[in-house]
Order: sequence, then C-alpha cells, then structure tokens
Amino acid sequence: MISKILVANRGEIALRIIRTAREMGLRTVAVYSVVDKNSLHTMLAHESVCIGPAKASESYLNIPNIISAAQITKADAIHPGYGFLAENPRFPEICDSEDITFIGPPAPLISLMGDKNAARLEMKKAKLPVIPGSNDVVVELSEAKSIAKKIGYPVILKAVSGGGGRGMRIVRSPNHMDEQLSIAQYEAKAAFGDPSLYMEKYIANAHHIEIQVVGDTKGHVIALGERECSVQRKHQKVLEETPSPFIDEKLRKKIIKATQDAAVSIGYQSLGTFEFLVDNEKRFYFMEANTRVQVEHPITEMVYGVDLIKEQIKIAAGEKLSFPHGLQMSGHSIECRINAEDPYTFIPSAGKIEFLVLPGGQGIRVDSAAYRGWTIPPDYDSLLAKVVAKAPTRREAIRKMQTALEMTTIVGIKTNIPLHLNILSNSDFKKGNYSIQFLENFLTKKAARSKK
Repeated sequence: MISKILVANRGEIALRIIRTAREMGLRTVAVYSVVDKNSLHTMLAHESVCIGPAKASESYLNIPNIISAAQITKADAIHPGYGFLAENPRFPEICDSEDITFIGPPAPLISLMGDKNAARLEMKKAKLPVIPGSNDVVVELSEAKSIAKKIGYPVILKAVSGGGGRGMRIVRSPNHMDEQLSIAQYEAKAAFGDPSLYMEKYIANAHHIEIQVVGDTKGHVIALGERECSVQRKHQKVLEETPSPFIDEKLRKKIIKATQDAAVSIGYQSLGTFEFLVDNEKRFYFMEANTRVQVEHPITEMVYGVDLIKEQIKIAAGEKLSFPHGLQMSGHSIECRINAEDPYTFIPSAGKIEFLVLPGGQGIRVDSAAYRGWTIPPDYDSLLAKVVAKAPTRREAIRKMQTALEMTTIVGIKTNIPLHLNILSNSDFKKGNYSIQFLENFLTKKAARSKK
C-alpha cells in the first residue's frame, strides 16, 4: 500500500502528480529549492521540504537530500515526474534500499532503455525495425567516418545517455564529421556526464511518432495510440497531437502491435514511451524508449479518458492494470507547450508574472504551476504551461486551441503563444502536411519575410 507520496520534481508536473494523488486520498510531500519556496506545488502539497539551493545538482538532483526529506516526512513512495532523476537507475535502487516505493519502472529497465544504443540492439532482437546505424559506441573520428560511409550521409550523432535533443548533431558530409563529433561529445558530457555517442542514418522529412506503453507487475502490457510530435525545434518538441494526421489505421494497428510485443518481450512495467521515426513510405523505425511519464501525456489521457498518473501509482502499489484489454480512442487532442521565452529568438524570459488569465471551457485542459505574482526563476526549464484541447475532429480541435490561446493573457514576461498561433493558422499544418523539418522551414521563411 502507498499512503504518502513525495514528488521529487517541480513546476507543472509536480502539481499534476499532487492533484492525482489527492484525488486518490493520498497525502503528498513537495520538495523545493530555495528559489522555488513560493512555487504553487509547495502550497498545494500537504507538506513541503526545502532540499537545497537553486542549482539543480544541489537540490532536485541531490538524492541524499530527497531521501532524507522522504524519511523526515515518513513518505513511503517517491514519484520522480520527468527530467531530473526520473531516468537515473541509481535512484530507484536507493529508494528500494531505504524501503521506499519508487513510482516508475524498476532500475534494470531504466538502465537498459537509458543506454540508447543498448536499447536499439534489444529492440532489434524483439523484432522492432531500427534505423541503420552503429552497433556500438562511436569514439574515434576514423571509426565514425567509416560507419557513415557504410550507411550513407546524412547521419546523426546521438548521446548514448541522452534525451531532450541534447548531444545530437546532424552530419551531412565527411568534411563536417570531425567538428560535429567533437561538439556532440562535448554536449553529451556536459548534459549527461557521459560523452558516449552512437550513430544513425538521418531520415529527412520523417515524422516523429511515439507510442504510450503501460505495464503492471502481473505481466499485463498495453500499448495505446500514437502521438504526433513532429513540430519541434532543435529536437525539442513544441506541439503534439493525437491521433497523427499522417498515420492511417493499418499502420496504427501495425505499430501498436509491434510496440506492445516488444514491451512484453522485456517485461515492461509502469509508464513508458517508445519513440519512432516514420518515413514518407510509412516505414517505421525505433529510436528510443523513455522510462517515465512524458510531458505530452495529457493528450493521450484526453482521447482515452484515462489518468495515466493514477495508473502509474496503482501499478507501483502492486495493483493490476485497470484496462488489461486496452482502451478505445475518441476524438482529437492537441497540446501546446507554453514557454517563458521570446517566440522567435527563443531567449528565456524569466521574471514576475504581473497579470495572468488562463483559458478554460469545454474540452480545454491547462496543466500549469503559474499564478499572478509568481517570479519565474531563471534556473530551470522555461515550460510555463501546457494548454490541451480536445474536440470530436482535428479541425475543431485546432480551432478550439486557437480560441484558447487567443484568450490567454500573460503580462510581465514573454511567451511563445504568438508562435503557436502562427503554427495553428499555417495551411500546411491545417492539412496535416508536416514533418520534423516543418518548424525549421517555417521559421526560415518567416525570417526571410521579415528582412524584406
């Protein structure tokens, strides 16, 4: 049984977990850094504990301080949210040693899927198609050039321990390999403490498709319908939707079954997301699996009518999956990530929110920890809110989202709402005619027009 959950995170995801826990009748503990003392998650949890200064390595990544907070408050479970410690296999191991339930996959699964190259090889064994690439870590320049020549340019270098687009570099010719290899290794080391890279064939104009997986400790594993995540900048997602306007029913069934079979083969437990690239011929290739709740999980919840966090907590408590035979998708949902940043230079915009009006109404959901008078610290990710719209059709969902964003008012900082409105009104986006190059091309064209 779980009776009290410590949420080892901050911002909207901490608040979202606290909300579900309270609905389940569970007590909650918020942890916070010094600069997050007045954050909403600290006010809405039953208890809160300061775990260190603003620097994440001394607070939200400080395992001893988080474990101590759990012991002091007698929390019997910890939910890591996403980011920070969510995919650190040492964290669940330490939780287990201290008799604290970790709400997430077991350490061996996190370790396996956290090594992106090992995950690719494991999924290959499980009959999932993978992108042609290296079979091991790429270290030397000569080795990198040899593999690239074999699979053909362009190629992409990726951090073995990576995620969130960091430590990724596209190499379009042998002349650029030396520079890009060095940069990717440096970025991977800085972001993850591990400079190891692997290489894949770069598939241009592909779609970034991900499949939600849920598995319990009794052997039940279910894969749900796809999320289209191709609107992204520098490998960072900006807007997501489900179902994908590109995926037809035949491919949907095929990719869901293949994912579910692969997840069963490794005994997947808790929430997870299997990510794919799908080319213009509708061939899909496994990229990676994230062993945590995704930022964009609300759109799946909207079309399936399920609370994934509640399911995750119940699984951690040893309960069976609530829907062992799957669920039926209904309607269309879109999520816009509202960031505190300039909409076109993307420079973060920390500061005090002087006035705030968030949208509402039928079919609108907002996950946010923002409030009037809150000062956004410059120390963390710039995600301010997730605005989610659901309607019977894609066309209606787009219009509903446009209306929601037009009625959103945030004074005191800059946000990327103008960018979202431009994307939603773009003719290609409206037709569903876009790929992972969409936003890059969109911004290039806009910059060219502004110079005239």
